[in-house]
Amino acid sequence: MVAAPAAPRATIRSWSAVSPFGYGRDTFVDGLRTARDTAVAPDPLHWDVPDTRAHLVPDFDARTVLGKKGTRSMDRATALAVTAVRQLIDSDAGAEQPDADETALVLGTTGGSSHSIATFARDGLTAAKPYLVDPARFPNAVMNCAAGTTAIWHALRGPNTTIAAGRVSGLHALSYSLRLLGVSRAAAVLCGAVEEYSPTRSWIEGADPDDGTVLGEGCAMLSIHPASADGDGAAGLADVLTVDFGVFDDDPATVLAACLRRAVTRAGVSAADIWALSPGAPGGDLAGAEDRALAAVFGDATAVRVPALFGDTGAAAVPFQIVTALALAQDRPEASGRVAVVTALDVDGQAGCALLRLR
Repeated sequence: MVAAPAAPRATIRSWSAVSPFGYGRDTFVDGLRTARDTAVAPDPLHWDVPDTRAHLVPDFDARTVLGKKGTRSMDRATALAVTAVRQLIDSDAGAEQPDADETALVLGTTGGSSHSIATFARDGLTAAKPYLVDPARFPNAVMNCAAGTTAIWHALRGPNTTIAAGRVSGLHALSYSLRLLGVSRAAAVLCGAVEEYSPTRSWIEGADPDDGTVLGEGCAMLSIHPASADGDGAAGLADVLTVDFGVFDDDPATVLAACLRRAVTRAGVSAADIWALSPGAPGGDLAGAEDRALAAVFGDATAVRVPALFGDTGAAAVPFQIVTALALAQDRPEASGRVAVVTALDVDGQAGCALLRLR
């Protein structure tokens, strides 16, 4: 028996993406429509990596994209986040905006910029005395650098939060955003996650792993508002119904299936309500576990499979899954009123899902 439909907890009003397709929402939608392959061979003159392919944001350089002021020591992850939030703010320019004091920023990450952390630590051991390290680069070695710098850059004075939870970071960031809105700590939340490509990440996470996945990068952001803010529901792209999490040891499919069942019951939806399924694992055992969990809960229900476009985008995977579903839905009238299911698994034992009702 399916419970009565639950009231939405928040509304996604707009989104932006800096992705391997390029910059901005329109570029992302065009790239999705053409299913363009974004994997390229990293230029050996710029990237000292073992990878033969990677999904890179094209021609991305902080000083070129953001200007010379304030970007001399800015790392790639921070620049990606600053750019994506700039695009998100611009896309909301025509709508009434909350005061900057009431606008929160919640940003997911794997652990900050691994390249900045490793480089700063190495300089402390190898660089010439007396200074050893460039103090201007120290902020990049702190996990919340991207979120803090982005808020300062765009004069956002509401709560500023960094969520570090690997591939499940986007779901945790979404859940945290709902809590901020639910207790009126913010009137709006800019929520998303960022992942950079770098030599350090390439060597840590492995080049061309056995499961065939390729590393990717980018930043996707959502503008989230209280569900009541849109009045009769004419505005907005999707309502966030619920988010659920679990922890697994050696059986991720069973734990994720349990998360999905709790979420479906709480949201009061049935298999017939599901329009899209968006698993996040780019390949390997976790991808198989996600597929088994979705099959166990939704069976033979006909649903659109949202593609994982950019290989392993790490912490940014869930926001990219969400914006891909939103972009696909805008061309599909049959999606209106139905539900997109977003799932994520991380190798450290985290599982999670979110249910979004598309408008």
